[in-house]
Amino acid sequence: MLQIKQIIDFQKYPIDRLERFAADCKQQLEKTGSLLLSNFITDQAIAKLKAEALAHAHLAYYCQQTHTAYLSPPDKNYAAVHPRNRQVISTKGCITDDQIPEASLLRIIYDDEKFRKFLCYVLEQDQLFDYADPLSSINVHYYEAGQELGWHFDNSCFAVTLLIQPAEQGGEFEYIPQFRNHETGNMNFEGVGQALDGDIKATKLNITAGTLALFRGRNALHRVTPVVGSTNRIQVVLAYNTEPGIALSEQARLTFYGRIH
Repeated sequence: MLQIKQIIDFQKYPIDRLERFAADCKQQLEKTGSLLLSNFITDQAIAKLKAEALAHAHLAYYCQQTHTAYLSPPDKNYAAVHPRNRQVISTKGCITDDQIPEASLLRIIYDDEKFRKFLCYVLEQDQLFDYADPLSSINVHYYEAGQELGWHFDNSCFAVTLLIQPAEQGGEFEYIPQFRNHETGNMNFEGVGQALDGDIKATKLNITAGTLALFRGRNALHRVTPVVGSTNRIQVVLAYNTEPGIALSEQARLTFYGRIH
């Protein structure tokens, strides 16, 4: 089995040097709201992760959802066509934490102490914890032709992802930074409406296989564009909590995974 320094390229990304390398990463995340570390995973490791993801693709639960950009139920104070209530589509497949092999390199990455310390430093968190439910900590997402992630703001303050395989075409990550202020209650309905109409140009992130991405999406509107072609987009979500004992709700698990345990 590969060890962590055979999985993560420590020469290119010395994540154990918090005062130097990690400090630069933290500054970049603070400045732009996103941090991309291309080729974070070694070629040998990404080949193993890709083979594993393809071998388990048949286990994926596929769902299509309609939701608002705010990921909250419609507000009766606004019309259905108002940006607060307008519906977008998200559709993808997912395999859950309990479907990932115990010996998977994903578990080595997710649990590694140096990696978690790096994330804590960059994300300004004291500690990171697994999800309390058996499904949500590590997820592998599959986007087939025509599938996408609709425009939305995140409920969580950060996201950690690893791209295993980009799509042949499409499947691009687009975002508009600082597009609302969740903390003050400024929802920027006018701007969101313009974005949903395609009238605002978004920033595209060039994410390649083996790229680790840290992203602050609570105030950044973002999406994954529809996939084109026969090559699926495969992305891993490494989900952590800032407090112990937190589980995704049963309703959310049923919606995203088709089951609660």
